[in-house]
Amino acid sequence: MASSLTKDSVSPGTPGSEKTFFGHPRGLATLFMTEMWERFSYYGMKALLTVYLLSGGPDAGKGSMGGGLAMDVATTTVIVSVYSAMVYLLAMPGGWLGDRVWGPRKTVAIAAVTIMAGHLTLALPGGQAPFFAGLALVAAGSGLLKANISTMVGHLYDGPEDPRRDGGFTIFYMGINAGAFFAPLAIGTVGQEVNWHLGFGMAAVGMAIGLIAFLLGTRHLSPQSSLVPKPLSVEERRSWLTKGLTWVIVAAVFYGVVGFTGHFTLNWAMIPLTVIGLVVPAGVLLRIKRDKELTATEQSKMTGYIWFFVAAAVFWMIYDQGASTVQAFGEGKAAGSLLGFDFPSSWYQSLNPLFIMALAPVFAFVWVWLNRRGKEPSTIVKFSMGLILVGVSFFFFLIPLGMAANGTAVSPMWLVGIYFIQTVGELCLSPVGLSVTTKMAPAKYASQMMGVWFLAVTAGDSITSLLSNPAIAGVDLSGTPAVFGEAALAALAGFAVWMYRRKVKSLMGDVH
Repeated sequence: MASSLTKDSVSPGTPGSEKTFFGHPRGLATLFMTEMWERFSYYGMKALLTVYLLSGGPDAGKGSMGGGLAMDVATTTVIVSVYSAMVYLLAMPGGWLGDRVWGPRKTVAIAAVTIMAGHLTLALPGGQAPFFAGLALVAAGSGLLKANISTMVGHLYDGPEDPRRDGGFTIFYMGINAGAFFAPLAIGTVGQEVNWHLGFGMAAVGMAIGLIAFLLGTRHLSPQSSLVPKPLSVEERRSWLTKGLTWVIVAAVFYGVVGFTGHFTLNWAMIPLTVIGLVVPAGVLLRIKRDKELTATEQSKMTGYIWFFVAAAVFWMIYDQGASTVQAFGEGKAAGSLLGFDFPSSWYQSLNPLFIMALAPVFAFVWVWLNRRGKEPSTIVKFSMGLILVGVSFFFFLIPLGMAANGTAVSPMWLVGIYFIQTVGELCLSPVGLSVTTKMAPAKYASQMMGVWFLAVTAGDSITSLLSNPAIAGVDLSGTPAVFGEAALAALAGFAVWMYRRKVKSLMGDVH
């Protein structure tokens, strides 16, 4: 399939006459196909996740197919949030394994096999045991792949100054959104309308196609992708293995004791993962901030960066509920048809990638157009806009919540509106966050800071899990008071960032 998208760059027989992918290195086609099919499998499974957990339970949609795990909305939100948090948390050790143990290319291959095994495990009937085992494998594999495949895209170009580099990443990310768009339509329909486990099995097939595309196209990748940049010494390997085994034993003993004494419940089992999802991001930021080797300018930039990090955590806390709280509302409280056309609620998860593909070029044009006129908003203002917009999406959510209070099935267009507003907010905040992370990173931590940015997602999802968990706070995040509170929090956070923009700007130094 990749070869059909390639063309000769120049006349045969001349230097540089190798096949290209829309004018880019041929290896980009390999990575494009790998990532597209991996995202197809990931978002297809994620589209089924909430509705499968609710199926057969008190909060399932009327007339929905049974055979799920029959959980309530609160526990479902906890599980979905912890899962998402772990995917982004594991991107850091995934990057570390690529840098220190296997190299990016081998790590991506191992990740693809792990993800495929996870989806196949989810496809097995048998209740909670195979479900959580499969979920853990998918999270681990996604963490391994996330950090390393983007690194391999960078390896295809002649350094940061290669003029094709930005365009290459743009094409690559279009593959992400293409896979994310089609997955709920295909996997969601089969899983929700035919058989849950067949849907999960389709996700495994998607990842298998991605793995085959990767293995067949590895000859087109940069040789640098096979290298281990900083291999572990024998002593380091022994030390890390000992630490890893120690933590595995501690976890096994802890959960063994809890289970043996009869205190094990699913919600209590989620608590340690939630705590990890909050402690690790805080610990990483604290370690970098307290590093005495950083210059005064780098220290100042890190102080400014913490503002962005906290703001991003608030943003993702609300945004990622599109796959849990909002999705659950669409399943149980929204009509399953529009203009006479019936559709499964898993299709809502196709809205965000659809809006991104439609709006991203528009935003890129608008920012450039404003820049030429000296009116482009600053990084801080864009962040503020993103926060306020995600708050507005939940203020908007209050309307269908009120309409559904008496049992009325609301129009699906209310959810379309929520996802649209959130996507506009994402396009204000997410690309800017990636950019400011690379610009404000201390030289010593330049390669690690992208993983730090992902930890903002981990922190946000962990807060959602903490609030929703009946064993801790037990807040009804689908209730009007909680939705209003989160909307107000995001709006106030956005306003605070805007109010203190001069202070943050002074901390950023030469970064604008």
